[in-house]
Amino acid sequence: MLEKYFGDLSTAWKANEAELSKVGLDCGTINSIVYWRSKVEPARELEKADRFGVSVVTAVSPKYPSRLKEIYDYPPVLYIKGNLLPEDQLSIAVVGTRNPTAYGRQVTEEIVTALSRNNVTIASGLARGIDTISHSSALKAGGRTIGVLGSGVNVIYPPENTAIAKQIIENGALISEYAMDMGPRPENFPRRNRILSGLTLGTLVTEAGEKSGALITAEYALDQNRDVFAIPGNIFSAKSSGTNRLIQQGAKLVRTESDILIELNIESVATQLEFKETLPVTENEKNLIRYLGVEPVHIDEICRTSKLPASVVSSTLSMMELKGTVKHLGGMNYTLSRVIKES
Repeated sequence: MLEKYFGDLSTAWKANEAELSKVGLDCGTINSIVYWRSKVEPARELEKADRFGVSVVTAVSPKYPSRLKEIYDYPPVLYIKGNLLPEDQLSIAVVGTRNPTAYGRQVTEEIVTALSRNNVTIASGLARGIDTISHSSALKAGGRTIGVLGSGVNVIYPPENTAIAKQIIENGALISEYAMDMGPRPENFPRRNRILSGLTLGTLVTEAGEKSGALITAEYALDQNRDVFAIPGNIFSAKSSGTNRLIQQGAKLVRTESDILIELNIESVATQLEFKETLPVTENEKNLIRYLGVEPVHIDEICRTSKLPASVVSSTLSMMELKGTVKHLGGMNYTLSRVIKES
């Protein structure tokens, strides 16, 4: 909002209270901006980040996560400790209660392990309970994981997760919109959840009660037009009342990792990424990609527009389906796979 109104973040940073009020901000927000502006010196902040090996990425940088920028209130600045890689585009947020039952622990470990082995990056909030289980399960499976913090990236909370935070940095990244040295504040955690859901293809709630903060992440995901998944639990368990209600309201019920992979077309994406390094794209494949898109196209239409023989089109589409480049929807109708659509 501020960047759009003032044209750039530098001008917004220097704006006085009267100018900030013209943007439509309430008095509380304006007072908060003025207060924290007096506490933060940009040059010192950048120097401190550099000293800790933290990247400071603005929304105009090519390094800024493209999916996160799709949401309404994306953070203008991100602090990143570690590395975000292209393969992290295939990511799922996994959240839940801070006090899981044995059932919640088991299903989280099993689902996250299976997703990680399918090259899906696991994002969570580094909190106690389901978050910690999600990160540790991804790491044990040899996968990548992202921690979104409600504090500065150099302030690990809870402190007992310091060791796992170091592992996350080596196999993913810690991310925060909050300045260096900022400690955990209660109001930070609900806000950070929009980043968690905004970074990912969808949010999985494995176990959560009616008042769990995980439900806030699910609400953000719905607002951001992301998929919401939930694992059903015992109807007599208070720890599963939140997840069961999500399913009742339309969240996709998850029994195994396949329910997520199929829904998001991640299986074909993973296949496409594997073949991408080993099999070249032929001229016929390049030609057919031009005539495929979001909407299903019948093979007869593809033959007509591409002017290729039916036998060539049929064999080429079969190979592209094996690679995960296209998806056969039945009735000889084809569409581009999710990864090609997004690229």
